[in-house]
Formats: sequence, structure tokens, C-alpha cells
Amino acid sequence: MTKFPIMVLEKSISMGRMNPINYNHLYYFWMVAREGSVVRASEELMLTQPTVSAQVKDFERAIGHRLFERHGRGLTLTDTGRLAFGYASEMFSLAQELTNALERRPTGRTLRLAIGILDAIPKAVVGRLLGPALRLTPPVRLICREDKADRLLADLAAHRTDVVLSDSPIGTGAHVAGFNHLLGECGITFCATGALARRYRPGFPKSLDGAPVLLPTEHTAMRRSLNLWFERKRINPVVVAEFDDSATMYAFGQAGEGVFPVPSLVATEVRRAADVRPVGQTDDVRERFYAITLESDPRNPAVIAIRTAARRALP
Repeated sequence: MTKFPIMVLEKSISMGRMNPINYNHLYYFWMVAREGSVVRASEELMLTQPTVSAQVKDFERAIGHRLFERHGRGLTLTDTGRLAFGYASEMFSLAQELTNALERRPTGRTLRLAIGILDAIPKAVVGRLLGPALRLTPPVRLICREDKADRLLADLAAHRTDVVLSDSPIGTGAHVAGFNHLLGECGITFCATGALARRYRPGFPKSLDGAPVLLPTEHTAMRRSLNLWFERKRINPVVVAEFDDSATMYAFGQAGEGVFPVPSLVATEVRRAADVRPVGQTDDVRERFYAITLESDPRNPAVIAIRTAARRALP
């Protein structure tokens, strides 16, 4: 979202018996909540950290409530903070629409959907899952943030994101009371350059015993499933490299460094983009995709569109 000039935020909002809320204080609080830390908010605002911290403290004193709790080196919103953040987000979204209208760039009411995406999910899968949200009327503006699961769930709990795309459901030990929505699942296709594919395709999957492979890192659901599958099949591949990011793994595969797994849902797209060939396919290893939300029955039209389209495309 475009940042608003601070000089237009100098008026205060009357709150009855409460002290009036200063727009500057509200904006600084909103930036800290949105960015997740005073450091990142200060960088966005191009102000010093003490200045931003002081403005947030002034805001807390004015409304008589704490808005943040500190956990280690991070900040999380209190219940009051989440309430204030929701209202502030709506206010500044409307303010941006007003700015667009005054600049003769009417956009209509745009729905905003902030999505946290697990970095291990292939980009082609992300595009396939989120595409339907971009075709809604009125239009949807997607804000996509890629990270590790723990940080994505923390953003969800703090209402900095609306939904998290993951390859596994929220565990019982997670500190987030979220809901898992299975979007679908698919098998795995192993791919490689032409030379490697011709070498290891005959006798698949036993041919992977001793073959050079590129795999996701151990913290991913796909890797855990592959490890169990290799063990059941008594296959001992040579793991050449492990990757958090699937795009990097595909790049190494394109360079001929080894055989690599791809969700069958997007295997054709990956093969074309990376100019690789199929080695073999299995449905014994399943790649699952979840939407995690704070609501058991999400009402956001974009989330509904994503769930509906995914369930049509995936078994």
C-alpha cells in the first residue's frame, strides 16, 4: 500500500470521553503492526527507531491500552492491538482509494488479501492456487509474503496476513488457534535432464538406488514423505544437494546435477520451463496443499475462490 504523506494526518479523531486519537500516532502504530517490528517500520517510514517507539507509546497512553506484547526480540499484538489494527487497515485502505479518486485514477473497491506462502511450495503451484482470486469482480489485490512456517503462522495470529498456504496442516503444538482447509493433493513426478532421464527411467523407481538426487530440506512435508518412500522401497539415492526453495532446486536440476521431485500437478509446466524430461511418477508420495485461516468457515470471497478452484483442480 502507498504510504500517505504524514502532513495530511495531523487532525485528531474525537473519541467521546477518551482522549482524541492522533492520526500520526495511529499511522505509526499501524506501520509497526503491519511490518512486525519497530526496526522494519522505521526503515519504511525513514524515521529513527526511538521516534517511532515514542509515537506508539504516546498512542497507547492516549487510548489507555497496551497494543503490543514483547516475545523475545519480536512483537505481537494484544487483543486491543488486533482490534485497532483491523480498523486502522480499513481506514488507510479507504484513504488510499480516496487518493486514487482525487488523482483521477478511480479503482473501485478493491479487496485486499494478504497471503503468507511457505517457501517450500513451488512457485508454479502458488500461481495455480492463487490465480482464481485475481479473476474476481470486484478485483482483488494480493499481497504475498514468503517465509518459514513459524513466522507465517505468527503473522497470521497477529492478523498481518489473512491466510497461509502450507504443505502441511497446523500441528497440535502450534501457538496459533487456526483452522486447516485441505485444498487438494497430487502425486510426485521425478524429472531430470535428457541424459539423466534416459539413464534412470528404465526400472523406475528401483533405478533411483544410487542415483544422484536433489531434494527439499528435511523440514518440508515432501521430504519426510520421500524419506519414508525410499525406506519402504529400499532405495538409497545419493543426495547431492538439499534446498529450501524449490526454484533453486529446479535450477540445479536443469543444470544436470541430479534427479529431482516435482508435484505432478505442475510437472508439465516445470518440464517446459526447465527443459527437463520425466524419469518416473508415483502416487505413493502425496504432496498436499493447505490454506490455514483463523476462521473455521472463511467468508473472504478471495479465499472462497481459492478453495473452490483448488478442489476442482485437485482430487
